[in-house]
Amino acid sequence: MNRLRIVLDTNVLISAAVKPLGRQALVINLVAFRAVELFVSEAVLAEYREVFSRPKFARLPATDVATLLALIEAEATMVTPTTRLEISKHDSDNRFYECADAAQADYIVTGNTRHFTKPYKNTQIISGRELLELMAAGQKQ
Repeated sequence: MNRLRIVLDTNVLISAAVKPLGRQALVINLVAFRAVELFVSEAVLAEYREVFSRPKFARLPATDVATLLALIEAEATMVTPTTRLEISKHDSDNRFYECADAAQADYIVTGNTRHFTKPYKNTQIISGRELLELMAAGQKQ
């Protein structure tokens, strides 16, 4: 079976860093163990870095954040979106839709379904919990 193709919203990484034994950390483990195929773009990586650099996340151990970002950069496949999309009311979230479109991703995984309300083409919006359930069931939705 082909690996699921995913794009991770920034809040999944933040949650994994805040709760290293939580559900979102298990999503990161799927990436680390290559159970899923993660895609990023330069804009997505830039957002990951920018959000982690915000003062409210300064309490997170810098080495843990650096390790997490290094894992993402090492394991993810870089894509270059060619289409500018306006699906979300929050422009920064459109960069994730663009990445997913360029990657032909199966899913955008997010903890923020208020900003990601619509699927796009074949890319569905799911939570980390839903991704873990899909993987446990061993099937695509």
